Amino acid sequence: MTAQETERTAHPEQHPSDGVLDRTQDAFALTEEEHALLPTDADVVHYAEHGWYLSKKLLTDEEVDLLVEASERYYGGHRDRTLPLHPPKLAYWQPSDGPVQRHNDYVHYEDDTLGRVLRKPLLGAVAARLAQAERIRVFQSTLILKPPRPEEESNIVPWHFDRHYWANSTSERMLTAFIPFHDCDEEMGTITMVDGSHLWKETSANDATSLHFAERDRSELDQMLEENAHYNNAEVRKIPMRIPKGHMSFHHCRTYHGSGANRSDRPRRAISFHLQDGENQYRPFRRSDGTQVSYNHDALVRRTPEGLPDYSDPEFCPVLWSSH
Repeated sequence: MTAQETERTAHPEQHPSDGVLDRTQDAFALTEEEHALLPTDADVVHYAEHGWYLSKKLLTDEEVDLLVEASERYYGGHRDRTLPLHPPKLAYWQPSDGPVQRHNDYVHYEDDTLGRVLRKPLLGAVAARLAQAERIRVFQSTLILKPPRPEEESNIVPWHFDRHYWANSTSERMLTAFIPFHDCDEEMGTITMVDGSHLWKETSANDATSLHFAERDRSELDQMLEENAHYNNAEVRKIPMRIPKGHMSFHHCRTYHGSGANRSDRPRRAISFHLQDGENQYRPFRRSDGTQVSYNHDALVRRTPEGLPDYSDPEFCPVLWSSH
C-alpha cells in the first residue's frame, strides 16, 4: 500500500469528490416536480421484466447544453483535475487517435461541469427505484462521441452485457444510464436493447467473457448472443431506444445491448453512466487460467482496512442518491 493510499484509508473524509464532500441528506431531497418524473410502479415492473427503461425528461435543455459545451472543452484539452495514473485498460481518446469512436472514462472526476450535471440527485433517485436500492453510487462515466462515418468500424458496438466486465463486483443490481446530448434514434446509432435478456441463463461459465468487447472478436460476441438465446428458448428481440433530448435510457447490468453506425450528418454525443447500488463492493475474481481480473478502479481508489479496493471511495465513486 502506498503512503497516499494509507493516508486515504485512515482519513477518507479528507478526500472529497471533486472538491465537495458527499452530499448531506438534505441534498438528496426532490422537488414535487421531480417526484413526478420518477418511474411509476408499472415502470419498475417493466424494468424487472424487460431489463430496460426509457425515462421521462430528467435533464433540462440548459443542463444538456452544458454537457455539450463541457464535452467540447474536454476534447480541447480542458481538465479540472487529472487522474493520478492511467490504468492499463483505461478508455481515453486523444486527438492523435483520429476520427474513430471516442471513449473517455472518469469524466465525472476530471471535469467539474460534467460531474455536477451527472450528480443531479434525480438521476440517482430514478436508478434507486429501478434497482430497488436505498443508495446509488457512481461506478463509472464514459464520454462517447460516435462520428458521422458509417464506414468506421469502431462505430459499431457489438452485443454484450456490462456485468461481464464487472466480474470483481459483488452486486447483481448494477445498471447503466445512457444519456444522449440530443434527440437520438437509429439513424444516429442509438443504443439497442435485447428485450428480457437480463433474465437469461448463460450457456456456460466461459470466463473469457470478462474481457471487454474491444478485446474480443465481434463475430464471437454475435454468436454468443444467438447461442444464449437458443439455450434459453428465447427470441432475440432488439429494441432500439428512441430518446428525446433530456431523456435517457437505463438498462440492467445483464441486459444485452449494442449500437450501430451513425448514418446521420452530425456526431452522436452521449455519456454512458454506470451506477452501483450501495451494497456493491470489490471481490477478487480469477479466470480459469489463473489470471486476476481487474477493473480500472483497482489502481485508483483508496483501500479498505483489509487492503482491498474500496468501491465506495467518494473521490471516484461518489454517492448519487441515498434514501436515508
